[in-house]
Amino acid sequence: MSANIEDLKSELTTMVEAANDLDSLETVRVSALGKKGKITAQMKTLGKMDPEERKTKGAALNLLKDEIAALIATQEAALKKQALEQRLSTEKIDVSLPVRPKAKGKIHPISQTMEELNAIFASMGFTIAEGPDIEDDWHNFTALNFPPGHPAREMHDTFYLPDDPNEQGEAAKKLLRTHTSTVQIRAMQEQGVPIKIIVMGRTYRSDYDITHTPMFHQCEALYIDKNIHMGHLKGCVLDFTRAYFGIDDLPVQFRPSFFPFTEPSAEMDIGCSRKDGGLKIGAGDDWLEIGGCGMVHPNVIKNCGLDPDEYQGFALGFGIERMAMLKYGIPDLRTFFENDIRWLQHYGFDPLDRPNRATGS
Repeated sequence: MSANIEDLKSELTTMVEAANDLDSLETVRVSALGKKGKITAQMKTLGKMDPEERKTKGAALNLLKDEIAALIATQEAALKKQALEQRLSTEKIDVSLPVRPKAKGKIHPISQTMEELNAIFASMGFTIAEGPDIEDDWHNFTALNFPPGHPAREMHDTFYLPDDPNEQGEAAKKLLRTHTSTVQIRAMQEQGVPIKIIVMGRTYRSDYDITHTPMFHQCEALYIDKNIHMGHLKGCVLDFTRAYFGIDDLPVQFRPSFFPFTEPSAEMDIGCSRKDGGLKIGAGDDWLEIGGCGMVHPNVIKNCGLDPDEYQGFALGFGIERMAMLKYGIPDLRTFFENDIRWLQHYGFDPLDRPNRATGS
């Protein structure tokens, strides 16, 4: 290096070593490496030199730049460590202090919605049934009339687990349940008929976007008895939707659809208005889908050891997150599972508030 570069190196090294806090070190960095810094100023003189001199001095300046940058990084790490040690030695937390009022917990909207659904369906005579999250292929698909080769059986929709070596056939093929309908099968087999249950719980599918998550919650209702028909289904849907949304004259319609486990099958829609780009649930000029329903397929009843000529029934189901989003104006499904305390403070519910059938407050 030429003498002036050596002098510059010595000067900058002294400045870096003399910096005793992060603010003064940043000042040195700007003075040395910034757009108007000492090394940058030297770089600007290269254009006036002949090629050989430019090559030699340019290499020396680049080397100096790297050395000073490394020295600054080392000094920065040391100062940060020193600052942290100083904080740890002086800061204290009194763990005996009472909890701040703003830190009071909130009930998650999913838990709140499940309590509301439980209250509504219980008033109509339904009881809660539960089942395992890890299921076998028979309960999840075959018993529900999913034929071999059905798209829902494919790996891109379903989380499959290693087969159980102690079992054979469909019972050995394990998976995370893709719907809560598996509990309907188990309940019919274990409790017999008549049966009037609701099922709420986690379900799993390989999907993730603004309206889908790999894990989500479903609620399903099942009513099996003699002489059950579509009129009973319609009455149940009307009572439930009007109680949940708190709208006495909420319009409801059914659209023909297809599900392997019901026949006939239908989509459930509720009335809404989309004026001015918004969404208002109630009597309006548009419809909003909330879930699926139908009369339980005779094959499903037969798979549970019952006579479909003697017993009939209906089933309906919907996503709990979707119902919470519609009622409480939550725009993105993914935020339910991001563990953001600010989100929970905004959308959560007071632990002492009891779910109300009409308002959910």
